[in-house]
Formats: sequence, C-alpha cells, structure tokens
Amino acid sequence: MTTADDLPADLRADDGSDDEGDDGVGEPALLTNGVLAQVFHDIGDLLEVKGELVFKTVAYHRAADAIGRSPVEVARAYRDGHPPDIPGVGRAISDKLAELATTGRLGYHERLLAEFPPTLLDILRVPGLGPRTVRQIYTTLGIATLDELRDAAASGRLRGLRGLSARTEQLILEGIAGIETRERRLLLHQARDIVAEVVAQVGALEGVRRVVPAGSWRRRRETIGDLDFLAEADVPADVVDRFAALPSVAAVINRGPAKAAVELGGRGPQIDLMLMPSGAAGTYLMHFTGSKEHNVRLRARARDRGWSLSEKGFLPIGEDGQPLAGDAAELRTFESEAQAYEFLGLPYIEPELREDRGEIEAALAGRLPRLVQLDDLRGDLHSHSDWSDGSHPIEAMAEAARRRGHAYQVLTDHSISLAIARGLSPERVEEQRAVIAGLNRRFAAEEDAGTAPPETSPEGFRLLHGCELEIRADGRLDYEDELLATFDLVVASLHVGRRQTRAELTARTLTAIRNPHVDVIAHPSGRMIGTRDDLDLDWDAVYAEAARTGTVLEMNGSPHRLDLAVERARHAIEVGCLVSIDSDAHRTAEFDHLEWGVSQARRAWVEPPVVLNTRSRADLLAYVRRQDP
Repeated sequence: MTTADDLPADLRADDGSDDEGDDGVGEPALLTNGVLAQVFHDIGDLLEVKGELVFKTVAYHRAADAIGRSPVEVARAYRDGHPPDIPGVGRAISDKLAELATTGRLGYHERLLAEFPPTLLDILRVPGLGPRTVRQIYTTLGIATLDELRDAAASGRLRGLRGLSARTEQLILEGIAGIETRERRLLLHQARDIVAEVVAQVGALEGVRRVVPAGSWRRRRETIGDLDFLAEADVPADVVDRFAALPSVAAVINRGPAKAAVELGGRGPQIDLMLMPSGAAGTYLMHFTGSKEHNVRLRARARDRGWSLSEKGFLPIGEDGQPLAGDAAELRTFESEAQAYEFLGLPYIEPELREDRGEIEAALAGRLPRLVQLDDLRGDLHSHSDWSDGSHPIEAMAEAARRRGHAYQVLTDHSISLAIARGLSPERVEEQRAVIAGLNRRFAAEEDAGTAPPETSPEGFRLLHGCELEIRADGRLDYEDELLATFDLVVASLHVGRRQTRAELTARTLTAIRNPHVDVIAHPSGRMIGTRDDLDLDWDAVYAEAARTGTVLEMNGSPHRLDLAVERARHAIEVGCLVSIDSDAHRTAEFDHLEWGVSQARRAWVEPPVVLNTRSRADLLAYVRRQDP
C-alpha cells in the first residue's frame, strides 16, 4: 500500500505548502512508472474493500502491472503529447492515467483514500477474509490494522459477528502469521508475462545478442520468487548500464561489471541479470538454472574427474585440490548445456528434473524418463462452459479445442448441488446433451466434406459429454448412477465440507473412487496455492484405491491449483496410478493451462503412457467404458 510518505509531494494530501517544483514554475515532479503503477494498484485494492465488482478491481490491477513494466517512460510520454498505447489500459483508466501523469496527482485516488484507512488493505491480504468481512470488521468493531485484528481474534471478539466463529478466529491468526513470513511469489502465468516482457526489453538493448531465462522459472517451479536471466554480450558493463536505466525498473538493488539486480515497477519482482560471453552459454545456463542441490552434485562429479566447475566453465585442479592458475589454467567452455553435461560423462538432463531427486543416478544408469510434452496430449478431460461457472458458450469452447488440434474435449460443467457454480439439474443435463450432439453432427459433416479447420486432428474432433460431479458433505454423489451412466466421462471433486475430519474426507473421496461411473478425481487435494491448504486425506489409501480401481488422478493445470502437486503425483505413479493433465478451462484462453499441467508433470517424472489423455479418442472411451455392465 502506498502511504503519503512514499509518494512524491504532488501525490500527498494538501498540507498548504508551496506546490512549486524546484524550477519554480509549478510543474509537478515526473512520476516514475513504478509510482504510477502503485497508485492504480491502490485503487484496485480500495475498490475491493468497497465491494466493487471483481472485474473492475482486476482491471485496475492489470493496468497497474502493464504501466509498471512498460518499456516507455509513461509520464514523460504523456507530457510530450504522445500518450503510449499500453495493453490492458482502457478508456476510463487511460483518462485517469493522463491526469496522474500530467498533474502528478489523481482526484479519484485521493477520494478513495479518504473513505478508508489504508491499513485495511493489509487486512484484506489475510487468507479467507473477503472484502465484505473486512468491511464488517471495520464498521462494527473499528478494527483497521493487522495488530488490532490479531488482538481481536486472540481474545475471541470476532466470533460475535455474523458468519464468524471460534474456528474463523483461529484461521485468521494462522493467516496473519503466514503473511508476515511469506515471501511474495509469482504464479506461473504471472511469471510468464513478466519473462516475455523482460526478454523483449533486454533483447532490444544495444549490444545484446540473445537473452535466456534461467533459475526456478526455467525449472518451472510451481511458484517463482526472483526471475533470473542470462544475456550474451561483448561489452557487459554497457549492457548493465542500459538495463538499469530501463523505464520499467523501479529500483536498482545492486550492480557490478557483468550483473545487476533490479526491482520492476508495478509490484514487480526482483530481476537478476547476468552477462555472459559468446560461446560459453553451456556452463552459465547449467549454473544459473540450478537447482542449488543439483549444482552441488555436478561440481562434485567435476572434481572427481579433476576439474573445478563454475558458471564460467571448467578449470583443471592441481594436486593440492585447487584450480590451476596461470598458463596451466586452461578454461574449458561450451556453447551448449548438452556439451557441458557430456564433458561430465552425463546425458543432457531436462531443467524440470534438476532438483537432486535421483536424476543424476538415473542419468548414469541410462534411465532418465522420456518426459511428457504438450504435443503428447490428444485432448482435455476437464472444462466448463457458461452453462455453469464458465464464461464462454459450449460452441466457443469446442471450437477453441478443435483448433488446438485435439481429438476430443470433455465438457464437465458442475453438478446440481454446487449452486454457487450454477450446477446443472438432470433436466439441464439432457438439454446440454442435445446441444453437444448437434455440434458433433456438424463436426462430422465438416470432416466428411473436407471443410473442417486445417488444425483439426487427423482422427477428427468430438466434444464429449461429461460432468464435474460434486462429492457432497454427507458422502453421497450428486447424481444417481442411472444418470452418471449416460455421460461419456465423469470427473468427481470435493468443494464443500473441507473442514471435516481426515476419516470423513477420506471416506468421501474413496466413495467416488469406488463408483464404477467415476473416471477421474479432479484436483484431488483441493488446494489453492498460497491461500488454501491441501485436504487432510489419508493419501496412501487414496493412491492404493485409485490404483486398484483404475480411477485416474488429475494433474490440474490451473496455475492457482497445480493439483496434484509434483511430489504427490510422482508417488501416485510409483504405486500404479494413472493421471490426466487437464486445463480446468472456464474460458477459451484457459486451455493454455495445459502448459502448466504438463510442466508439473515433467517435474514429477511423468511419461506419456501413464497419462490417460495421451490416448486416442477411441482408446480413451474404451478405457472409461471398461467397467460398464
């Protein structure tokens, strides 16, 4: 949250002081991209506290991120009479940006700050506390800071408010403790956007030949802290200077002759840039991709073979165990990682595996997995339409899937009891079935006539009818078996009653696994990364029963879920389970979530044969019908 002291004088409340700048002509200070972005983040936060529609608050945050990371000096462009075209900034926000950039202050922002104490935004960060509850706590009890909230929860004062209980107070205390210790981390889709922008901006700097992302992003960890980049250039110091001067840089944390660490504007992360010479990328990429544990193993192997390994290359080691110096210090460098691994007597190890979890041993034994790739997927088993909680019509979702080259897409709108998601009644299920049948007749006719889109799979495309079946709090499934038997594929999931005991939660999950009409357990742990913990299940029992029945466990690609997590998925496969990699798309753009699901499957050592949706449509349907009477 931006406080008055954090802002230039032009953005602070009027204290009656002289508004003239240093030049005496009254022109306000030129605001950096980072300051502009923070103001619009504040507006998004304050509108959330006010209870405005989610799309409106999201629009302000997206605009703030775009402004903060813009390669153009936004305020200067406005003052020079050439307003920049910034993606995600619509007319209403553009007008406010023009006011802020040209005058140094924004009336709308000031009016919002006058309505609520800025510290309420800290309370809004507590997991599980929505804007309505934050307003209720403030207006009823006058609680406006995290310290006051902590005291009220610890003393039992919150449980008297509507909708709050002793359990809520305990969760609030745990949430406050969590946000006070949690490092700010990016989800994968957030990191992807920033990576693309940084690669474009650094790649455009004079003297830069190429830019390569590294670090935890390249290994596709489920959340990302700092972002690491390598750039190839002949004059590193010049590139460092140009990089530090980019308009998107809010602060320079440190810099050296061949490296720099900066913070991006728009609540951006730390960006670490390392310059490398031409022809030496192999060991630089190896070192800066990590992980630290993997690199320790590589350095030990290098020493065993008489070499000292660093990012700069390999140096021979003398009898004293130290790298040789002078004329005897022949530095061995390699253009590619594959060559550097070969020098160590190892095959190339994919970045997703580099966590020191057996990959070195597997490489030496010739047992590295053939990791699943996005192109291996023949379809997607989990998606939604505007018939339940999706945003796009059935036809739009089907067309988007068809044009991805998939052979099938399973439409899995929610079942009846999940009212918040507009779950389908049995009558609406039948209406939906007719819509799907009509679309499939059209798809078949177009394929027969040769008029299907050129991206269409060689085996054609069909929209399969499924559902996301709710496992109710009392353990019953949301539809009767007779209706379940009519679907092409059923995924089951648990959204309600999450605070039940381990025995109750496990029993409910096992009920679904054992039902012959349930084919997939969707997002099995029910987690939301950073905001909601895993369900307290007896996981060994879940794995064993899923393996026995052939019920598939999903690796959900939503970047907010990534569920099953890597460790659980790897163990599930080791005990004989199959998995699916699904998007859980609620709009056409979210089919891209398959990329994140695949990335986590690769980190879990998943190979194509154990992924159900790498199979053809005929083989998929044969598998799910294997238990039919």
